[in-house]
Amino acid sequence: MKAIFQATNFDADQKLIDFIQKKLNKLDNFNDTIIEAEVYMKVNNKGEKNKTLEIKIAVPGNDIMVSRDAETFEKAMDLAYDVLKRQLRKHKEKLRK
Repeated sequence: MKAIFQATNFDADQKLIDFIQKKLNKLDNFNDTIIEAEVYMKVNNKGEKNKTLEIKIAVPGNDIMVSRDAETFEKAMDLAYDVLKRQLRKHKEKLRK
């Protein structure tokens, strides 16, 4: 899956980008109509959970958007992955009907 990465207020290292890309590639198992993903990573001043990860998945007919805050981007990706998985399954079932 093609993914576009954008980091705000910091420089994302390749290890983080590879981790997120690997998780995004697993989403193809739940819905094979994914066109692309846009990933926005931000560091903000919200206290402990100061890392925000926003993912927008383009699928035919709709876009699926998830935003999660966590202590690390890896934790935020794990939280977002579960939500994206559920939403992609729901979208696929909707198209079957």
